[in-house]
Amino acid sequence: MGELSPTERAAVDRAAAEPMLDQVLAWAAVNSGSRNLGGLERMADLLADAFAALPGLLRLENPAPVEIVDAAGRKVDVRHGRHLHLTVRPTAPVQLLFTGHMDTVFGADHPFQEIRWIDEATLNGPGVADMKGGLAVMLAALKAVEAGSVADRIGYDVVINSDEEVGSPASADLLAQSARGKRAALTYEPAALPDGTLAGARPGSGNFAIVVRGRSAHAGRNPEDGRNAVLAAAELALHLAKSKYPGLNINPSRIDGGSPSNVVPDLAILRVNLRPRTPDDEERASDLIDTAVTAIAAEHDVQIEVQGGFGRPPKPLTAQAEALFELVKRAGADLGQSIGWQPSGGVCDGNNIAACGVPVVDTMGVRGGKIHSMEEFLIVESLKERAALSALTILRLAAEAA
Repeated sequence: MGELSPTERAAVDRAAAEPMLDQVLAWAAVNSGSRNLGGLERMADLLADAFAALPGLLRLENPAPVEIVDAAGRKVDVRHGRHLHLTVRPTAPVQLLFTGHMDTVFGADHPFQEIRWIDEATLNGPGVADMKGGLAVMLAALKAVEAGSVADRIGYDVVINSDEEVGSPASADLLAQSARGKRAALTYEPAALPDGTLAGARPGSGNFAIVVRGRSAHAGRNPEDGRNAVLAAAELALHLAKSKYPGLNINPSRIDGGSPSNVVPDLAILRVNLRPRTPDDEERASDLIDTAVTAIAAEHDVQIEVQGGFGRPPKPLTAQAEALFELVKRAGADLGQSIGWQPSGGVCDGNNIAACGVPVVDTMGVRGGKIHSMEEFLIVESLKERAALSALTILRLAAEAA
């Protein structure tokens, strides 16, 4: 364990003393699935009340408009909740960004709604790790820094969006705007592993809805006059799946559409996720889609329209990012915490922030695991650990820029 200055020790102690567990219990009791607008509004109000303890200008921003392709192949508007945005001392010499999300993957009708103790050290519940625990850690660290003598040197934006779990389509512009001019960013996704390991490099991610329009006909009398959209979509799915390689994962996930069994189907929507490791892989992925669509449209005599795109750019571990990881690692060592990092196949808002040229550590949240499942858990002692780590990291970032 290293030597902390009196200022650092005071901030670390203040952060660890915040009532984070009570906040997690209260916040996880609110269902805030990504499309549960009522639950998200309740969650936004609770977070606004909690983050009002910090100085600056706090507002709930309206989501950007978003279109999706529905099961009938139509473009329809889809609504999202408001995003919390706090700006503190925008003219201070050190400018940082802190981000998190209030939404979970568990909708209002999902069976996973209850919080329970697995044992005296482990809490199970929807969003306890991903990421209502992380939001409590973020707030505790910022309150601790604000109470210290160097707060005036640090300016920052806090963005807590309502749509991260669906790719942040309604908050991407807000994230990019808030990242502008920042020295570094911390995002409060849970640690990559229960031991506290951070996520380093991440692939990008693109979600596509590929609409195939054929021609209907009687399946018995004149099937040759039809153009089977489901068959074309299925062949496209197989073609894309076979095109994956180590730098590009491709997951065809669903085909909507079809018709009664006695009708040649004239509509199908193939939904597919692609995860390129690098910007070059992303460009190659776009070419793969274009080539496959052109070939299969010609072969099956159908029309194919591609909707969607790459909403999460690849996040390589740059020299700037590695320096930030090293700073976090040293802070952890001085607190008696062993901090490592490894590549992750997942994506998050850290991808978007890194694409703005800002180094980011995006797993500063709690230790836990089994996220996105009914077994999601939070290791409760990690609330204090990670709040202390964040507070010390923020102070070290400020000192580094002095």
